[in-house]
Amino acid sequence: MDNLFFYSSKVAWFLVSPYSIFVTLLTITLLLLLFNFLKPAKILLSLLTFGLLFLCFFSVGDWLLYPLESRYKHNPKLPDHVDGIIILGGSVITSVSTEWQQLETNSFSERLYSFIELAHRFPQAKLVFTGGNASLKPDQPSEADIIYEYLLRAGLQAERLIMENKARNTAENVSRTKRLINPAQAQNWILITTAFHMPRSVGLFCQQEWPVIPYPVDHQTVPSRLYELNYNPSDNINSLNLATHEWLGLLAYYLTAKIDSILPEGCN
Repeated sequence: MDNLFFYSSKVAWFLVSPYSIFVTLLTITLLLLLFNFLKPAKILLSLLTFGLLFLCFFSVGDWLLYPLESRYKHNPKLPDHVDGIIILGGSVITSVSTEWQQLETNSFSERLYSFIELAHRFPQAKLVFTGGNASLKPDQPSEADIIYEYLLRAGLQAERLIMENKARNTAENVSRTKRLINPAQAQNWILITTAFHMPRSVGLFCQQEWPVIPYPVDHQTVPSRLYELNYNPSDNINSLNLATHEWLGLLAYYLTAKIDSILPEGCN
């Protein structure tokens, strides 16, 4: 079932991502023009142009990301004793790191910085990195394999590190980590991931009966400027892509009973 969910989610995202929908509609418009269906072609082209112009000036994606990012408190008050810290993969670009033989990260690298910071702040806590190979090429190295030496160079002791290197998506991050750790009840575990990704992640941990302390990072939105006119096409389209992916992920996880609500809040 894990394989079916993994591959079907890849196919579904390829079909329904904003980029794919735009290209598909643009292709349909061209075909309508070629076959002389001028009226529907003009209507579709007008809608595409208006939509693209709107996205150039307004960050619709940020409007969709903000409810996710504000779901949990940023910079939360942490307990004096922490048993473990978990960081979800997603910040390491495995293909580029492999080609250049050095760590290459994407825009979610704050996960790593916060992980290292908290690891030094709580020197007795276990440190868990969970991240495998999320690409369709099985021969790629895992995120955990690539990041291990970097974490050692950052001053983290090998005996504290627990590397989970098989997970291909968030659901597998959580289930595999639970089997690996088998945490005791009433322990304090901190979860680090990107802020808009935190609701889905917490929902998965709750389904595994493993309450965690959310520590959201990598915020993408600026709440005080959320509805300002801002001509920034590339950033606006990218944020829409991120938001669409996450909301569809929440819906898919809810429909497949991996989380108990579309917008999880916390464990009961």
